[in-house]
Amino acid sequence: MNAAGGTGGEGSISTTGGATNSAGTTGTTAPQGVFVATGSMTVAREEHTATLLPSGKVLIVGGENENVTPPSAELYDPASGTFAVTGSMTVAWEGHTATLLPSGMVLIAGGGDVSGNSLVSAELYDPAAGTFTATGSMTVARAEYTATLLSNGKVLMAGGASDPSNEIASAELYDPAAGTFTATGSMTVARSGHTATLLPDGTVLIAGGASELSNAIASAELYDPASGTFAVTGSMTVARVAHTATLLPSGIVLIAGGDGGEYGVLVSAELFDPSAGTFTATGSMAVPRSDHSATPLGNGKVLFAGGFGYLTQALASAELYDPATGIFTATGSMAVPRWGHTATFLGSGHVLVAGGANNIATLASAELYED
Repeated sequence: MNAAGGTGGEGSISTTGGATNSAGTTGTTAPQGVFVATGSMTVAREEHTATLLPSGKVLIVGGENENVTPPSAELYDPASGTFAVTGSMTVAWEGHTATLLPSGMVLIAGGGDVSGNSLVSAELYDPAAGTFTATGSMTVARAEYTATLLSNGKVLMAGGASDPSNEIASAELYDPAAGTFTATGSMTVARSGHTATLLPDGTVLIAGGASELSNAIASAELYDPASGTFAVTGSMTVARVAHTATLLPSGIVLIAGGDGGEYGVLVSAELFDPSAGTFTATGSMAVPRSDHSATPLGNGKVLFAGGFGYLTQALASAELYDPATGIFTATGSMAVPRWGHTATFLGSGHVLVAGGANNIATLASAELYED
């Protein structure tokens, strides 16, 4: 499981063809950007988390390693290109969330164990001490849920599954000042494997996911921190789970790929306009992707890498979305196929891609994308 939710899609490809813009024109921009090797993690991991710390280092936490969940964590140092072990967690996590708090601490919460049991516990990582300490527990056990840092400094935990087949609609807030979780309004639809995006106005867009009645849903809703309530907004043009949602510099949200249930792994993408509350199609990706990564770059473009493709084969390919043209174009490929990996923007055009799994095994290797 992972924090973004969902499993690799299977079945037929819903859309074919090259990268196109909203007018249907095929992109012809030459490939750009390369991936280069960097140091390997101390432990092979998939479904872990990666958090960029104020120091510039990246905290790697938990994950699964060949059906074992290691309670270990490590730090990547961009200056040396190496990983080093840091303090161990109080709980072994996979498919959890990791949220950087305004204090510089990192909140680790929820997820599950290798037996598929959802967890209620949470803990804090202190970068200054390099240690994990327990904090208040969630009111409900959650996996495949989302955690979103709000403008007021609290963290919204929404939806997920209390067990592998029981999606929930409830949500709660973590207050760093008190170290406690308290219930807030529930979503209009129980869902897991959805996305959550903080919008410029402070509301949170919840989109897609899976429900007890469907492997993928198209509905979306908005959470208002002022009222503590969720309200329905426009639906996506396609049902999706294990997709990505990326806030663009314009305030528009790019939704891309994922598993479309009966329609298989998706190649399509769409844009959510907060001012209109509507979704509209944009250019399609060059290849279908589910459980991929989407990383906004400093130049306004978005890097899509890896994931599952057709017949759940892990992908090494990557591509860039340009908001100015609405077109996806190929960029350099990773050294190895990956899904369940993390991708962290380090600044200066560099993205750290770490771990994940290919078609054979869990990976410890990492690489850097340079645009």
